[in-house]
Amino acid sequence: MTKQEGVLLFKIMHPDFFEEDDTKNLPDEWIFDEMVLTLDEFDPCKYDRTLDDGISFGYYHGDISEIKKAVEKVDPNWLQYFNGSQRIYCGYAEGRIASFCMIDDLGVHQMNGREVRVGGPGCVGTIPEYRDKGIGLTMVKHVTQILKEEGYDYSYIHYTSEASWYEKLGYKTSIRWNGKGIL
Repeated sequence: MTKQEGVLLFKIMHPDFFEEDDTKNLPDEWIFDEMVLTLDEFDPCKYDRTLDDGISFGYYHGDISEIKKAVEKVDPNWLQYFNGSQRIYCGYAEGRIASFCMIDDLGVHQMNGREVRVGGPGCVGTIPEYRDKGIGLTMVKHVTQILKEEGYDYSYIHYTSEASWYEKLGYKTSIRWNGKGIL
């Protein structure tokens, strides 16, 4: 995806983003990335890390209160997004939630005369005691593969300050921005 296409996709998906008070009120020095991975180009072998025994992955089917406890340990501001209607995918350590994310359907959009289907992992988090073990990024790798298998054209990461982390899977920054707009 070219930078121009990345800007176009962002504007289509988030038309009034820079007019929102939450965005406008961000400190100028806070810089974020929008990242895209063309799923035809996704190679799950690009990131292959040996994980500790007892690590597993799968859809979350438990009580919403349990996932909310995990979310609160990572970012309490995300609690509003976890209401039980989303597809949630988790990494588990010995059966306990270690990492989580939503699998978001971000819609079908017209780009350059063709329809593109966009999805992505959202609200990606790893419980502090399970960080730096490869669980979170392996979970995102699984979610990216799921999106590819479901026929999405692009996997999209919205509003991140962890670009170098996602780059390990092949995601590329399409735009950088702060509260004032696209940089």
